[in-house]
Order: sequence, then structure tokens, then C-alpha cells
Amino acid sequence: MTAAAFEDALPELGSSRPVWLMTLADLALLLIGFFVFLQASQTLDRHALAKGLREGFGVRDSARTEPADPIAVSVGALRGFAPGSAVATQSPDALIAWAREATRDRRVTLRIAGAVDGSPGDVDPVTGSGAMLAADRARAVATLLLVAHAVPADRLSIVSTARPLGRSVTVSTGFAGAGTRLPPGNPNLPPQRTPR
Repeated sequence: MTAAAFEDALPELGSSRPVWLMTLADLALLLIGFFVFLQASQTLDRHALAKGLREGFGVRDSARTEPADPIAVSVGALRGFAPGSAVATQSPDALIAWAREATRDRRVTLRIAGAVDGSPGDVDPVTGSGAMLAADRARAVATLLLVAHAVPADRLSIVSTARPLGRSVTVSTGFAGAGTRLPPGNPNLPPQRTPR
């Protein structure tokens, strides 16, 4: 079969739409999407966005008059508690080193949350309460951090967890913000610029 015979065997396909029309349609859709984005960002509730971000990172938002909790930045954990016990079966040395390094900047605070696995055996032996055992685990880890002189007591807070997360204690760091009062001459902060 020759090339001329092969070309004759193919039917002539005509373009049903000009190519520029497809490009114009793509441009129109992009413009519509851009204007929808502009309209949506004008009615953005910044407080609702901040609240959603805090909830996404596990920071509780409550209707109290004290300042809002800092947003969690990083998380460390101590796992390996025996059922019904607040004594850790693993060495806390890695968590202590992590907490010491994470809190070098004095504007960083630690939130300690204990958890249980939700089973009937993982409860406080005296009260029969899982929440009490979770709080005991959090207090035990806070005591370990204080005894090791990893973090000052005024930068620790213990929170409760409402859902079973396993036999563990989670320690999250939070940046308290630039408005936090610091002692003068903090070596962990960059020098302040003086206004001209």
C-alpha cells in the first residue's frame, strides 16, 4: 500500500470548534473562579478561621476571659503505661531531652495531656475512673519534667482528654506569642531593633 493510497483511506476530519474558542472558555472559567475567590475572601471571618485552626491542632477553645491557649506547634509523647497504672514502663529520657530543647525559647509553653485506652481495665484502681487515671499519668510526666529541671513549673499546664487515645501522655508545645512578658536580657531571643 502506497502513502497516497493510505492518505485517501482516512476520512477528512474537520474541526468542529476553533482552537481559540477552547482557550477562551478556559480563560473565562479561570476568571469566574478568581472572582468567586475574591468574593469569598471579603466575607472571611478571621476569628472563626483562627478557632478552626486551633481546633484542628487540638487546642480547646472555651468562653473564658483569660487569654486564648497557644496553638500547638510540635508534639512529643511518652507511651507504654501498664493498664490501670500511672507509672511509665519506658524511659522518659527522650521526652525530657525533647522538652528541654523545645522550651529553650521562653515564650514556649508545654501542655501535658494524659490518656487511657478506654478498656475497662485501664481505669484508676481506687476510683474506677479513666479520667482520673489520665490526669494521674499527666501529673506523673509533669513531675518527671520538673524533677529533671527540663521546664519551669510556670510554663507547664495539664489538660484533660475526653476521648481514649491509648495508654500514653502527649506533650505539645505552644507559642504563647510575642506579647508574652520576658525577663530582660533573654539570651534565647534575637536582639531587638531600635526604631529610627
